[in-house]
This record gives sequence, structure tokens and C-alpha cells, in this order.
Amino acid sequence: MNADFTAEELAFQAEVREFLTNEFPAELKAKVDNRIRLSKEEIVRWQKILYKKGWMAPNWPKEYGGTGWTPTQKYIFSTEMGLVGAPEATPFGVTMVAPVIMAYGTEEQKQRFLPDILESNVWWCQGYSEPNAGSDLASLKTMAVRDGDHYVVNGNKTWNTYGQYADWIFCLVRTDNSVKKQEGISFLLIDMKSPGVSLKPIVLLDGHAEVNEVFFDDVRVPAENLIGEENKGWTYAKVLLTHERTNIAGVPRSKRRLASLMRTAAQTDDGFGGTMAENAGFKAQLAEVEIELQALETAELRTLAALSVGKAPGPESSILKIVGSELAQKMDELAVELAGYNCLPFVPEQFEDGFEGEPMGPGTSAGAALTYFNNRKLSIFGGSNEVQRNIISKAVLGL
Repeated sequence: MNADFTAEELAFQAEVREFLTNEFPAELKAKVDNRIRLSKEEIVRWQKILYKKGWMAPNWPKEYGGTGWTPTQKYIFSTEMGLVGAPEATPFGVTMVAPVIMAYGTEEQKQRFLPDILESNVWWCQGYSEPNAGSDLASLKTMAVRDGDHYVVNGNKTWNTYGQYADWIFCLVRTDNSVKKQEGISFLLIDMKSPGVSLKPIVLLDGHAEVNEVFFDDVRVPAENLIGEENKGWTYAKVLLTHERTNIAGVPRSKRRLASLMRTAAQTDDGFGGTMAENAGFKAQLAEVEIELQALETAELRTLAALSVGKAPGPESSILKIVGSELAQKMDELAVELAGYNCLPFVPEQFEDGFEGEPMGPGTSAGAALTYFNNRKLSIFGGSNEVQRNIISKAVLGL
């Protein structure tokens, strides 16, 4: 594998860097640097800047408004975005449901949904997990019963990230109870404004309702909102999850986080007359994380090389998901160690716009602890890491 960029790729890298320097709004960058949440309006504002440039959907085919980039160009773009802290596009529309619509939707569905996803006119959320169907997703119970030109949907979904902002939700629903559980699931698009749809926020440990429960009570959904064939939704869902898991690896974000940890360590007293960056034990932990991150990046580049010759991501996506999420959690643990007793106060206001106190960061106030607790989810969503190990054992080891 040759990991060196060509002259054309280096020129593209310079173009991306210039664009981010000039077009990523300074006020949004300041909020990201201080780890303050961006509002929905701010996220959409940035995505519309990407759309105007033609860079909103690197993973889309060019005929639908994608960039036409090579896998290497996509990698360069993602890396440069991560290094400056520019948010990637909210994934539920552009990365998750759109590829399923492109692959299995009708021409009418493509014309109806894809343009608004591309331009960030519509916000989507994901309706997969249920209170009793998380890692064992195929056990889902939400029912969709055909009634003429509609499906009548009853049940509920949980852990719907940013569902409070969503205009539409893509759902896995059960349409047949008489067959093997994976074979009776369909993929349905539901307007969140439909009568019978209600939402209940789930407040997390950091005080923020990032996730929600969504309830469906006799919700009538036009049959034209079914993607592909009835009872084939499990096949479509697996395609979506493969791309989601690969994205969770988050090498660029981890590089930025590691650099922040190193800066904080150089400014933090170790209690023995030096800094944490000079402390042998902590320095060894940082070195271990850096080595693992380099290995993860190499694995991602190998996957990239396979994609460049037309191969689809297989068990590699599970490997990237496991290592990437656990590595991020290791960095959370180091941030907590740097913060020490400063982790004790609970100051959720540090996440919010207009906070006038000490900026949130790995070594400041409650920030490290809140991030630590929030990121426990990384090894669970997108398919728990235990499930990913089962996938690897079957696909790679044949067990």
C-alpha cells in the first residue's frame, strides 16, 4: 500500500485548507474550540455553505449532486475538516438514509427526498432501536399494518439522536410476524408532523436532551413512503449500518483531541515539580494512544485502498468501529486524569452559548467528566462493540 499523496491530491488538500480558512465562520470555530454546542440553525448554516461550494455530499454519486471525488479525496476532505473542528454534515440524511433511497428507492422517491437532503432543507432522524430491541435490532416490535394505500404504524423507537429537530424519520418496522424475524421487517419513511407521532426527550448525564423516544399511535403513512420491497428492510438496514460504523472510527477528530490533550498536559502540574507532559507514566499513556491512533489510520487507509478499486466495506467497518470508539474513550479517561478534582463540579452551562465562565476543555471544570460520561455511548451505538466482534468472528474467522 502506497500512502503518499499524488501532486493532484496535494493540490486538492491545499484547496480544502484554503476553503476552510476562508469559509468556516470564525464564530462557529470559536464555539467548537471551546466545546460549546452548535445550535441546529448554526449547523444548517455551515451545511448550506458546504452545499453552495458543492461539497455537502462527498459520498453521493455525481448525478445526484455529489462531488465525484475519489476515495482519497474524500479522506483528505474528512481529515482536514476534523483537524480544524469543522462539523461534518449531520449524518442521518446525507450519510444514512440518502444512500438507501438512491440504491433501493423509486425515481419518484429520489426526486422527492434527495434535493432537500442535499440542501439541508429537511432534518432527518433514525428510527431503529426500541426499548427492547437495541443490539438485537431484529427483535423490533413496532408494527406497520397495510390498510389500503397506507400503513398504520404503532410502537415506539428510542435513542433518536436530535429527534426533537427532525422533520422526517426513517424507520424499521415489522410488516410480517409469520416469518423469521429478520425477514419480516420493512424500511419506511415517516413525516414527523403526522397525527399520532409524539416525542419525549431523554435527558443525559450532562443535562442535555440529545436523544429522545418517539411514539407512533395509529400513524397513517402513505404506502408510497415504503423504500424498496416490503419485508426486505433488514437488507437495506445492513447497508446503512456498514457506512455508519466506518464513520464512527473518527480518526481526524481523534487527532484533534490528542493534540488538545498534549497541550493540556504541558500546562498541568503533576504534583511532583513538573508537568503531566513530563510525567513518565502519563507520557507513556499518551504515547500508547498516539501509536494506536496511527495504527487505526493505517487500517482506515487500507479500507480506503479497497474502496478505490470498487470493493464495499465489509468486516473492516466493524474493526474500525471497535478500535475507533474504544480509542476515543481512552482519550476521555486521560482527559479526566488531567482534570483531577476539577471534574467534580456539575456545570452543564459550559456546553451552552453565552457561557461566561471558564471555557470547557479536557483539563477544565466539569467538561472532562461530562464528555467522559456522554462518550460511553460510542461503544454501543451503531451496533455494540460486542456485536461487532461477533460479526468479525463470523466473517473473518468463520466461527
